[in-house]
Amino acid sequence: MRSGRGTLSVAVGLVLVALAAVGYALPPAFDPPPLSADPMFQALPAQPAAEHRAVPQLGSFREEQVSLEAERQRLEGTVRIPTAPGPHPAMVFVSGSGNGSRTEFTPQAEWLARAGVVTLAFDKRTVGYDFRDRDFGLLADDALRMVRYLRALPEVDPARTGLWGVSEGGWVVPIAAAKSAEVAFTILVSSPNVSPLRQVAWALNEQLLRLRAPIGARDLLTRAMGGIGFDFLRYDAMPALRQVRQPVLALYGTTDPSIPFVESTKALTKALAEAGNDAYTIRFLDRADHAMRINGGPFAPGYLETMGNWILGLPDSARPAPRLAGETPVQRFQAADVPAAPWYAAGTMLGLTICLAAVGYVAAPVAELVVRLRGRNPPAEANARLWPPIRRRLRRMAWTGLGLLAAVVAFIMLLVLFSVNQAGAWPAVLSGWLVVRVLALLMLLQEVTAVATLLAALRDGLRPTRWQHVAIAGVLGGTGLLLVAAAYYGLFSFPW
Repeated sequence: MRSGRGTLSVAVGLVLVALAAVGYALPPAFDPPPLSADPMFQALPAQPAAEHRAVPQLGSFREEQVSLEAERQRLEGTVRIPTAPGPHPAMVFVSGSGNGSRTEFTPQAEWLARAGVVTLAFDKRTVGYDFRDRDFGLLADDALRMVRYLRALPEVDPARTGLWGVSEGGWVVPIAAAKSAEVAFTILVSSPNVSPLRQVAWALNEQLLRLRAPIGARDLLTRAMGGIGFDFLRYDAMPALRQVRQPVLALYGTTDPSIPFVESTKALTKALAEAGNDAYTIRFLDRADHAMRINGGPFAPGYLETMGNWILGLPDSARPAPRLAGETPVQRFQAADVPAAPWYAAGTMLGLTICLAAVGYVAAPVAELVVRLRGRNPPAEANARLWPPIRRRLRRMAWTGLGLLAAVVAFIMLLVLFSVNQAGAWPAVLSGWLVVRVLALLMLLQEVTAVATLLAALRDGLRPTRWQHVAIAGVLGGTGLLLVAAAYYGLFSFPW
């Protein structure tokens, strides 16, 4: 007696419904609510023309390489010093997330040096900073070492030496400013001012919306985020911001897909008000992205000029009228936390699941190879007739499972790639998501049909040997684990 197509279809449908229910029922759920319009951001005054007027370029500058001893390693940097008579204001660049090479600041550093500002850009530390672990306080100490170096230069005015930080640097610079009065001013570019987890979750949601990605893709990535146990993701920026007494210039782009700029601005103004600091300037630049560029190309009009005029105009430029100005920012959704995943969905459990599945897939060919090398007796006639179809199904299942894992990794990489340059990306994103979903459904179909085929073969007289038991348990069990994991990450949920 063999299972008919109708029976198999019903079985597949029932299992699919059960797996879809897993995706709906289990936490964490992430559905950021819309951000209510704030009247303060509906009618911003235009940026004063004097702030973005042309900055005279004084001429040449010289470069010096520096190497400073820091905690557990040396830090290498480049100083650019105007050749015009000083003393000059000075500034240290603090990079965002990633490797933080000093070369990324070369265009800005050279422009400011020609305008009469001493600049120092340095390579981010490699010891004590990686994808999983990062200490913003340690990075702040590195920045302060650079500030002290600049203040000691004869060409520098110590009373006008400050820090510039972009993105992740927006969490670092306030810590340094709160620690030391040697920091005379701070410039925050695309500074989140909310927790890293909220910033990443908001950016993920915003970028997927711009990519027209299906809602299921967001659920997959946010559930993965909920299982990541990186302590720095819960960092609270407010305590450091409440201790900033120095003048602050904050710059945001209206097309930045990485920062909840409205909530970041509210957090900044709230913290500075609690600190009693009214020396702040916040400007929204039209069409500027996360790096203050237009679509990753040239700098946004007025960015360099605004920064140069503000630095050169200190202390008078520290208290502008108005404090908040520029193009109207539009933030559609709130920056919400991704709930922490339960223990069974934590990163450790996911890693264990993948390892067990991989072991199950590898166990089958290894066991068969061992049997052949040991020259065991040939299988019984029934086994010789009934086993080959089952073996073929098991092999296909193993390849499909491995293909699904590879497709998920490739899809995530695709999203990261297109989140940087989103032009024309949505067909590729939809195609990638379709491949992932089709492979998950194919794996489900193969699991059900393999079980049905095995049961039919057992009724027809199949008596699996020991190594065949290993193959069956390994592949069916490994695929079962991957099916449950795929269900948790929403690969069987609807809408797709």
